Amino acid sequence: MTFFTKRFDELSNSEIHEIFRLRSEVFVVEQNCVYQDIDGKDPVALHCYIQLENGDITAYTRIFDKGDYHSDKTSIGRVIVNPKYRRAGYGIQIMNYSIEQCEELFGKVSIEIGAQQYLRKFYNDLGFEETGHDYLEDGIPHTTLIFPADGFEKRTKA
Repeated sequence: MTFFTKRFDELSNSEIHEIFRLRSEVFVVEQNCVYQDIDGKDPVALHCYIQLENGDITAYTRIFDKGDYHSDKTSIGRVIVNPKYRRAGYGIQIMNYSIEQCEELFGKVSIEIGAQQYLRKFYNDLGFEETGHDYLEDGIPHTTLIFPADGFEKRTKA
């Protein structure tokens, strides 16, 4: 298993295909949500993923520096675990990796995510805090969560 962080123009055609296929499989088909996944933000994002030796991508996120998605915070989005590999810990691994990448690449800046509400506990356990901002996105209940800038220090002490 290998962890990758790549700019859009560093992804191979097959990597882009697999990432878009996986996002479509889960966000559009599985969740029965018709929306435009390819939103024009992929070229400015950094793409984080875990790939097995067999070539399968097990988990994926895209991360943004402050100003690229939110004006004053970094961001992690399009968090996904391949359905074939669920319940094997890849969600925790990709999120921990993505948080570490945000710190390494962008500094100790708060990270904002828009999470599906049923995943609150998952994100809370990773250090994300509730903001009380709940909303509907494409018919799915979401909430805004923040990983505070001082959360990086708490992670290293734990």
